[in-house]
Amino acid sequence: MEKLIEFRNIVKNFDGQMVLKGINLDIFENEFVTLLGPSGCGKTTLLRILGGFLEQDEGSIIFNGEEISNVPAYKRPINTVFQKYALFPHLNVYENVAFGLRIKKMSNDLIEPKVNRMLELVGLDGFQKRDVTQLSGGQQQRVAIARALVNEPDVLLLDEPLSALDAKLRKEMQQELKRIQEEVGITFIFVTHDQEEALTMSDKIVVMKDGGIQQIGTPTEIYNEPVNRYVANFIGQSNIVDGIMKKDFLVNFDDKDFECVDQGFRPNEPVDVVIRPEDIDIKKKGRGKMNGQVISVLFKGVHYEVVVETKRGAAKTIKLHVLGNQDIFNEAANEKMSASSFTMDIEDVDTITDQDLILRANAQAWKADTEEEISIAHVEHSIKPEAGKYTITFKTEAGTSVNVDVDVVLPKVVEDKEERIGIQAFDVYKTIDEIEESMAISVDLKNWADAYAWDLETENEVEIDDTRFDFDPMEITEGVYDVTFVTEGRTYIIHTTDYQEEGDIVSLDFAPEDIHVMEKSIG
Repeated sequence: MEKLIEFRNIVKNFDGQMVLKGINLDIFENEFVTLLGPSGCGKTTLLRILGGFLEQDEGSIIFNGEEISNVPAYKRPINTVFQKYALFPHLNVYENVAFGLRIKKMSNDLIEPKVNRMLELVGLDGFQKRDVTQLSGGQQQRVAIARALVNEPDVLLLDEPLSALDAKLRKEMQQELKRIQEEVGITFIFVTHDQEEALTMSDKIVVMKDGGIQQIGTPTEIYNEPVNRYVANFIGQSNIVDGIMKKDFLVNFDDKDFECVDQGFRPNEPVDVVIRPEDIDIKKKGRGKMNGQVISVLFKGVHYEVVVETKRGAAKTIKLHVLGNQDIFNEAANEKMSASSFTMDIEDVDTITDQDLILRANAQAWKADTEEEISIAHVEHSIKPEAGKYTITFKTEAGTSVNVDVDVVLPKVVEDKEERIGIQAFDVYKTIDEIEESMAISVDLKNWADAYAWDLETENEVEIDDTRFDFDPMEITEGVYDVTFVTEGRTYIIHTTDYQEEGDIVSLDFAPEDIHVMEKSIG
């Protein structure tokens, strides 16, 4: 194929924000090319620059060997089908398609066969006299495509033209667009954020992110050999895990070595490993490469989506002490006051400030009648860097005071040697009101308990993935409750036609060619 379009270092800024960051891309004759990416990635901007509707700030566009950056849109051999088809409601189907030819002052003898051929091509033969406002969305789209193609452009640009259609019609039109492109034999450049559309229709996919190109390749290359975590996640569903490339054709993840088909990495280089859900087989325990427990099964119509946990997270359970709402009322000063007991790490004692103590105890004072906030003027305590129970007194200038207890404790760290994770958290004392007023109880519990987890080898922080409790925050009563903080384990999503029971212990199996090793993503 001959090279048709060359984008060279295309840069575009809007209001000081760079939306295209030096795009370089070659497009060949008769290709169906899809620009794929989320909203705001720059794909439509690039399309509009090619169409002549926008001008790039830097770079050049070469079309058939000639620079066209200064060529106006109407002189470029390019037509566009937009997301909104922009048909003329006062013209019938025939006249909508013929409009561009009439602008060129072409004779009726030439217009008629061209229009009829295009309508036949898009499956609308016999609709010539139909009012376009009476057509379905799919039929209107076909009219828009015929109107663009009748001018015999070298390139057809399609800016998310299927987005307004229902799911069934979209699938039908995906096949129709590919058929039309192959029949007319011109280059189609299609913009979408739908990965299924891209995989279905394209000869070449250009995956974009934040104004740059992440990967260019065929649908098979993009799906089976994504270059990084972003592409793997954007194109289909993926299981992505951290790994170490021990050497060519050998990768380690989930604490095991696996043969693979990848090479060219440094010895012991950190990598991302992707395995597609359909590439994993579920077998009886011990008959695959790793064992795990089925934790969920969801029927998806043509297959089951099964989630298997192969590596559990580390967990730490603390006590949540829920106290009654016992506001202190100083009638003489017309003041109310409240505060909660709490637990503190012995290592924090030497650096703790009065303001820290106010925040940890959630100490508050306010006017009884107006609820106007009052400053806490004095904090009295004799806390020492020794384990034990101490009293803190919070006072206002008017003498309203409240006493709370603080437990100074040695950190009780849970070290999960098997998972190589440490996790710590402290018991929590809160009132019913504080629990009920929480807008995000799981987040607040983690903050109140100062819950923290880390890798025992590297000391890097490990995310606490789940906060488990068995009470309703809106109906909680006084008492002591268990709260468990859990780090993220390892789960795999599997697509299978075989039903599995939740709780079953199973084994997962896959072939070396099902393992795809990628460079480690940064950030």
